[in-house]
Amino acid sequence: MSCDFLALAVPGVQKLSPYVPGKPVDELARELNLDPAGIVKLASNENPLGPSPKALEAIRAELAELTRYPDGNGFELKSKLAARCGVTAAQVTLGNGSNDILDLVARAWLAPGLNAVFSQYAFAVYPIATQAVGAQGKAVPAKEHGHDLEAMLAAIDANTRVVFIANPNNPTGTWFGPAALESFLARVPENVLVVLDEAYIEYAEGDELPDGLDYLARYPNLLVSRTFSKAYGLASLRVGYALSSPQVADTLNRVRAPFNVNSLALAAACAALDDAEYLAASRRTNDAGMAQLEDGFRRLGLSWIASKGNFIAVDFCRDAAPINQALLRAGVIVRPVAGYGMPTFLRVSIGTEQENARFLEALEQILRG
Repeated sequence: MSCDFLALAVPGVQKLSPYVPGKPVDELARELNLDPAGIVKLASNENPLGPSPKALEAIRAELAELTRYPDGNGFELKSKLAARCGVTAAQVTLGNGSNDILDLVARAWLAPGLNAVFSQYAFAVYPIATQAVGAQGKAVPAKEHGHDLEAMLAAIDANTRVVFIANPNNPTGTWFGPAALESFLARVPENVLVVLDEAYIEYAEGDELPDGLDYLARYPNLLVSRTFSKAYGLASLRVGYALSSPQVADTLNRVRAPFNVNSLALAAACAALDDAEYLAASRRTNDAGMAQLEDGFRRLGLSWIASKGNFIAVDFCRDAAPINQALLRAGVIVRPVAGYGMPTFLRVSIGTEQENARFLEALEQILRG
């Protein structure tokens, strides 16, 4: 009889279910014998524009050095981020995507007997990272699908070490304003680390969302997590970062794997930071696409959750699984969110004008039979 290695795993891991990503195009093509070129993927909140030309140029220049390890300290990228964000390089931690940052936080500050607080409908990695290290996850009921910051404050107890908050939130797209964040941070105990996940912050303009960087100097227990996977279009390269106090960054670096960000990702991220034109185009495409999908939902008599991300959650007021399956058969991939406790919703990433139109046409045919 073979050994049951799951039974030998630590208790938190035994109870975990693996994270389920959006279905890849090639997988759907194999399953349904479809032409990959005809499939539209709007499932993983990816940038529909393709990568920045400057990032591609930087990657090509780096290819000849693939036999070398990357700069384990990420000096150039940290320096650029520090200058851009108004912090010191000692306050920057690089991650293999922002997911890596969340995992580092859990490994550094959570353990059996301790807990992390997060919202219902929050990003799936928060409970996964928490449970994997044997800590307790405290999911606070959402308020209108968004963070109930007052209830989250009330959930903090003597064993709480981390609070995860996302602004905007994934998968709901909900957000809170500067006054709400200020009030929250002012009342969180100083020994509790607040992780402000701003994976989609670049899609916000003006003062509609608070900028976590504005609060770092006053709250040493704040960590701001960001990524190059969304607005900067580098999802495949997996590069994210955290901004925090130097002591928090030093703690993260004690558990961070060496060379956790590869050389192509480092080069591409540096170049992407300098491509203001690409970032502006990403915002314009997102704004136009969001309006296009909202108009389509309105025409079809559907409701949705207003979103500040590059995605939108649409409500069918019935089990959305059959609709998702019909969309797959039509060659359109969106994201079911029943695993988040939202079985009547589908989350749709913002695509190009043509991709959005293809999705809406397929959806209309499905709903009208």
